[in-house]
Amino acid sequence: MDNSTREKGNQAEGIAISYIENLGFKVIERNYYARKLGEIDIIAVDKGIWHFIEVKSANREFEPIYNLSPTKLRRIINSTNYYLKKKNLDVAFCIDVVLIRDSSVEFLENITI
Repeated sequence: MDNSTREKGNQAEGIAISYIENLGFKVIERNYYARKLGEIDIIAVDKGIWHFIEVKSANREFEPIYNLSPTKLRRIINSTNYYLKKKNLDVAFCIDVVLIRDSSVEFLENITI
């Protein structure tokens, strides 16, 4: 991953964190690396529910949801399960995605149902 791609990703994650914090979420971790399984962009808690959040952004010509492939979703699920086991947590949780297009933010909760 080149620096400009990483920079854009970090910028998108910053926007996503501001957005969910404004909703009342408490951010627990950012960029949690679950060994070879993958990375969880944001881990946050709201009303006792743990949220494992993937951030996807894109330019005007492309919808960011298309960057969330079935393979990527499976990695997020596996990374979430790894995190819960590693931290010995038995909590209510869901997997969410924050989509960022230019200045608009869309928050989709519980995308694995």
